[in-house]
Amino acid sequence: MAIENYRQIIQQLILEKQARKSYPEQIEKQAVLDTERDHYLLLHTGWRDDNHRTHGCSLHIDIKDGKIWIQHDGSEAGIATQLLELGVPKEDIVLAFHSPYMREFTEFATH
Repeated sequence: MAIENYRQIIQQLILEKQARKSYPEQIEKQAVLDTERDHYLLLHTGWRDDNHRTHGCSLHIDIKDGKIWIQHDGSEAGIATQLLELGVPKEDIVLAFHSPYMREFTEFATH
C-alpha cells in the first residue's frame, strides 16, 4: 500500500477514536495529525475531579521507511488488528512498543 493510503487510514482511525464520547466528559481528546513528519497521536487531558489531573497519550503511531510503527497502543481493540482489517499487510506493521528482540516472535515486521 502507498504511504498516502497509510496516512489516510491512520487519520481515520484516530479521528474516529477522538469522536467517541469521553468519560468523564471533562476529559478532552486531542488528535495530533502531523502528515508532514508522519507522527500521529491521540492525547487526553483534563480533570477527573477537582483533585485528579489526567494527561497522556493513548495512541502514538509513526510512519517510517514505508511502514506503520505503533509506538504506543492504549486502545481496547488493538490498533494493529484494526489496521489488518483495513487491508494493511502484517509486514508493513511494526509493533514498536516491543523490544527489537521480542518483535522477532510476532507475525509482524521487525523494523
